[in-house]
Amino acid sequence: MNTPRNCWPVLADKARDVVTQRKQDLAEALARVEQLQSSRARLMRLYDEYRQRETQPITDGAGMQHQANHRQFMSQLLTLRERVDQDIGRAHSVVAQQRARLVDAEVELRKMEALVEGEQRALRAAQQKLEQRQIDAVATAQFNARRAAAKA
Repeated sequence: MNTPRNCWPVLADKARDVVTQRKQDLAEALARVEQLQSSRARLMRLYDEYRQRETQPITDGAGMQHQANHRQFMSQLLTLRERVDQDIGRAHSVVAQQRARLVDAEVELRKMEALVEGEQRALRAAQQKLEQRQIDAVATAQFNARRAAAKA
């Protein structure tokens, strides 16, 4: 009788592990995008808050220096926002790559599962064929025994 090969289930398990890892990598990449978007939102709130302060009249004696510092800080916030926007773009690119890798891993898993199922079908067919041969052999032996008994 044919015995099952252990390689296909092992390869299918490895493919499952890869899919699990790819899902985790994708979740981490999505979390990074979310974190960056949250940082961008905080920066924009801070920028809006400082922009509103800019419209308020200055009452102390260091008005010009204070305004210059205020505008420089706002400029730094905008520069930081641009960097965060670039980081968000890169993070979206990583997400797209992780999704593609996940799809590839899932395709590979389906292949391995198909090979496992194919081998199981082949084993079942071989088992059924063997059983049918045994049934045929018993039936042939019974027929020959009856025939021999009828001749005797």
